Amino acid sequence: MTLPSLTPEQRLAALEKAAQARAARAALLSKIKTGELSFSELLDKEDDIARKTKVSMALRAVKGVGPAKAGALMRQAGVDANRRIGGLGAQQRRKLVDALS
Repeated sequence: MTLPSLTPEQRLAALEKAAQARAARAALLSKIKTGELSFSELLDKEDDIARKTKVSMALRAVKGVGPAKAGALMRQAGVDANRRIGGLGAQQRRKLVDALS
């Protein structure tokens, strides 16, 4: 499957949109790191930035959770390594919140 050709204006607009999404995601993860937002509160958010954030990135933003612990928590909860928050089921969300409590 070939990618569609974009005009320079469309390409620039797409790059700007991606940069804004990355900045918003970084701000969201920063709130988790500082404790301003808890992991369970993040799971309850309904905005696109939160829903499109990878679970592994969100877990690693929690204080005391590194890559190894995040991977272990995800395996315990039955969450795929590439899963995004919007794709989590109710049981997976509950298991992750319980494991962090």
